Amino acid sequence: MTPNDEFVFTLLKTASRIERRLDRALSCTKGVSFTEYHLLNELQNKYSGAATRVDLADAVGLTPSAITRALKPLEKIGLVVTQKSERDARRSLAKLTTIGRELLKDADQIVLDEIKLLNLPASGTSEALDLLNHMRS
Repeated sequence: MTPNDEFVFTLLKTASRIERRLDRALSCTKGVSFTEYHLLNELQNKYSGAATRVDLADAVGLTPSAITRALKPLEKIGLVVTQKSERDARRSLAKLTTIGRELLKDADQIVLDEIKLLNLPASGTSEALDLLNHMRS
């Protein structure tokens, strides 16, 4: 295994462990998964609370059909509403509700607290972030 191979596999394992940790913290306290939190967070922060399925899919790295499936339980518990376009029935807009905004605010603090508990080193973080951002493009 080359150092690059080892780096990628270690990165994936670490990301998976962190996601499971965040998922556990959120589901135990707020009843949402990390994936649902990530979707709500992108909806609020990137799209000011309203976005199409395609936009959300792009933001969180899922397919539009996966977004549709993910939105259904969030809609049932009142965190989002979806509105069909009057001109195109295939196009719908997901909107964060007041309850969704409140949950997101509380969940944000839980996520930040969990990240602090990771005890990440202060040195090298900027360089690692630059590398990861470069890998995304």
